Amino acid sequence: MAEITAALVKELRETSGAGMMDCKKALAENNGDIEAAVDWLRKKGLAAAAKKAGRVAAEGLVGAAAEGKAGALVEVNAETDFVARNDQFQGFVAAVAKLALAGGDIEALKAAKYPDGGVTVAEKLTNLVATIGENMNLRRAAQLSVKDGVVASYIHNSVAPGMGKIGVLVALESTGDAAKLQALGKQIAMHVAAANPQSLDIASVDQSALERERDVLSEQARASGKPEEIIAKMVEGRLRKYYEEVVLLEQVYVIDGESRVKQVVEKAAKEVGAPVKLTGFVRMALGEGIEKEEKDFASEVAAQLKA
Repeated sequence: MAEITAALVKELRETSGAGMMDCKKALAENNGDIEAAVDWLRKKGLAAAAKKAGRVAAEGLVGAAAEGKAGALVEVNAETDFVARNDQFQGFVAAVAKLALAGGDIEALKAAKYPDGGVTVAEKLTNLVATIGENMNLRRAAQLSVKDGVVASYIHNSVAPGMGKIGVLVALESTGDAAKLQALGKQIAMHVAAANPQSLDIASVDQSALERERDVLSEQARASGKPEEIIAKMVEGRLRKYYEEVVLLEQVYVIDGESRVKQVVEKAAKEVGAPVKLTGFVRMALGEGIEKEEKDFASEVAAQLKA
């Protein structure tokens, strides 16, 4: 049997566009013959799936899973919103969200064994691409956990249980009543979905973003012609407003429109029977940061007619 080298696998990947493990298996099945391995991949539908990999996948679903002290979010993309309503696709998102509870980065999640046996998560996704006929991508995953307390989850624009367009996790550390903590956590998660905070507290604000904001505010204040000591006070006052916009604990709670989120958390101690600390949150919106392809429908039809 021919030796299946890394160079050979790389060559087949470049030729077929299929995944590394699929290429390795194809070469093993065909004694290292590249052309036979390509045909093997095509027969399995794997090379065909890979050809779709260049197409923009910005639709899909965000999936959430939470079990007591741990929670996870995943984003799985597809090309069209239609696929988000596909039962097979939804089943995949739900299964992967549960697997993500174990922790690890996105590559570890892709390498994890899929529940129905015999394949990895990445292999299962490749099979789905071949079956459904659209490019898909397991884009990212995030986890939160607490030592004592709960991790609550919330899905905005839900299309099925635990999946939709925006997913949020909120971690609450407390030894208080778990059911009441869950209720509080869900409400705060709803706030996060609506208000889109960028950091948990003032200490965790991105310093480069803060300095840019400070520079802009300083220039605006200097335009008033006031003395530097007055300008410094003006800048600090405006920075407080900035914190109220981007810091979760400083934001006005959307549920009542009056309290700060930090005040809501502090007051919750009486209700749950123990001090409560909001230790983290994750907000994941479908397709954020993906540059969507803008298509001219008329030109697209014309191009197809010419072909």
